[in-house]
Amino acid sequence: MSNAPAHLDANAKPVATGWGLIAGNGRFPFLVLAGARQQGIDMAVIAIKEEASPELAASAKRIHWVSLGELSKAIELMHAEGVTQAVMAGQVKHNKIFSSIRPDWKLAKLLFSLTTKNTDALIGGVAKILEEENIHLVDSTLFLQPLVPAAGVLTKRAPSEQEAADIAYGLGIARKISAMDVGQTIVVSGQACVAVEAMEGTDEAIDRAARLTAGRASDKPLVVVKVSKPSQDMRFDVPVVGLSTIEHMKSAGATALAIDAGRTLLFDRTKLLEFADISGIAIQAFPPEVPAEPSAASAGSTKSAGTKSAGINKK
Repeated sequence: MSNAPAHLDANAKPVATGWGLIAGNGRFPFLVLAGARQQGIDMAVIAIKEEASPELAASAKRIHWVSLGELSKAIELMHAEGVTQAVMAGQVKHNKIFSSIRPDWKLAKLLFSLTTKNTDALIGGVAKILEEENIHLVDSTLFLQPLVPAAGVLTKRAPSEQEAADIAYGLGIARKISAMDVGQTIVVSGQACVAVEAMEGTDEAIDRAARLTAGRASDKPLVVVKVSKPSQDMRFDVPVVGLSTIEHMKSAGATALAIDAGRTLLFDRTKLLEFADISGIAIQAFPPEVPAEPSAASAGSTKSAGTKSAGINKK
């Protein structure tokens, strides 16, 4: 499926200059850098001290470190580097966002103006400020399309009849939960909701489900359902599944995983699916309930022979 605007050329490549990366924790920033480099793009990196890996310094030619609340400094550095388009990649833990920030004047003004004190509102506000500074945040999967699965069964084994019933039940619940911005993952067993993700994240929600169902019957395995939000903004907070999630599932006795097609990143996709197959875990991607509607700006500036505007094809 394609979530790119219809007027954009799917065969186009992003322009090679003016790119920046705002880096949080995990492997996401490394993957974006590698994907951009494969397209001849050298990114200036703005790395968040409290989150980003020190190893980023070895992967980026141009890197600057800022604290979580230093929005003005980050913008100044991006202007100095000539950044006009930026990718936001890597998690910033929700509890840090609202408990550890020492905001500069620009971020403090934003925080004071927010009527809804949640992560989406805050990052959306940051995105708006960047736009006002002529720095356009783009779809964070732009350089990682091979890691975004299309709809279908991704593992050798499809979900069993029982797992499929749990998935169908779970998708209905998870979509309601995600629409309320509570969390995007739930864990189900026997068509009963065992755990709902909040600020702790997917892996910890799976671990909690295992603790809550310790000693359960073997014929009632856990099923994990992870969805996008109905109006998922692909510029940030994109649902991610990594190898660690599958490891937590195996440890918890979870046997199936459902995700949203076209809106979920599978880190280390090949290794992840191989490990899932070895562990007997079925993974299936389902069409999202509501198609994503990214703006033209979220697709990034592109160039293509014979066209005025172009974009990236999404699987």
